[in-house]
Amino acid sequence: MLVLAGFVGGALWDGYLARRREGNRLDILQYATSFGIAFGLIAFFTSVILLRITS
Repeated sequence: MLVLAGFVGGALWDGYLARRREGNRLDILQYATSFGIAFGLIAFFTSVILLRITS
C-alpha cells in the first residue's frame, strides 16, 4: 500500500511541477512517470526496512 501511495503521490506532485514550469503534455507525462517510479521505489525500500526492523 505504501508503494502505491508513493507512486501516485510522486506522479501527481511532479506532474504538477512540470505543468507549473509550462511543459507540454509529453514533458508532464515524462516527469510524472519517472518521478512516480522513483518515489515508488523509495517507498518500497522504506517499507522493507520498516518490516525488517519491526519483526
